[in-house]
Amino acid sequence: MTSRTERVLPPLLIALGLALAGCGTGEPPAVTVTATPSPPPATPSPTRPTPPATPSPAPTPSAIPPSATRTPGSEERLVAGRYQPLWPFSTQAEAAEWQRAHREDGREAWRLDPARTALAFTRDFLGFTEIDQAVKTVRDGRHARVHVGLRAEEGPRPMVAAVVHLVRYGSGADAPWEVVGTDDTSLTLTTPKYGAAVGSPLTAGGRITGVDESIRIQVRHPDAVLGEKCCLSAGGQNSRWSVKVSFTPAPGRTLTIVASTGGHVATVERFAVTGVTVAP
Repeated sequence: MTSRTERVLPPLLIALGLALAGCGTGEPPAVTVTATPSPPPATPSPTRPTPPATPSPAPTPSAIPPSATRTPGSEERLVAGRYQPLWPFSTQAEAAEWQRAHREDGREAWRLDPARTALAFTRDFLGFTEIDQAVKTVRDGRHARVHVGLRAEEGPRPMVAAVVHLVRYGSGADAPWEVVGTDDTSLTLTTPKYGAAVGSPLTAGGRITGVDESIRIQVRHPDAVLGEKCCLSAGGQNSRWSVKVSFTPAPGRTLTIVASTGGHVATVERFAVTGVTVAP
């Protein structure tokens, strides 16, 4: 004969087991695209009145979203999805059109070289003409990091101004390289967040290590400078900086925000960029 306790206990245990099982079945959190996906910016040693020949800390990818597991075939959509297409193409269609033309007549072969593309971005798009060397290029599959810099009179080695991050935009061995941001060191640009939708005015900010720095901010799209703020006095050891910048919106386009500083041995000695979109 079954007691009343024996009749009630199994259903209670079953219900309790289902409730506990439900706590572990949620979907994993989605990867969040942020301006500082990794640890906070590295703290370099104090600088002299002139910047160091090369940034001493390892680059912190403050402008680049974290890596994520990718499904087969997703590499072609990287720039259009996870990354922001900053230069030289604004859309996948533009990159594909160049690819077709290059196959026909070999035009603009420099787009197949990440170092040449990074230097063209720095000199032609940003206008930092004193930065004329690709000091080092590190390739990892469809990604490349190009250390761009200039020759400083006081040292035997070139001064690295930024680490430009590029990805292959499209499919095939002849997919062109596209700039998607920078990996930042002693000058970081963490606000606004990478990929954020912004309006005017926007607040730009980050951290800086240096002496008597003067930070210039520009908001750009491929055809023009939409807004500019110059210049913010800054310096110290990993010190915060922040400034508001007004700009003329250009709907439907990815915008490039540029922070730069210099004046010791060159007009621009360090720079950082991030990509955002215009808020509806």
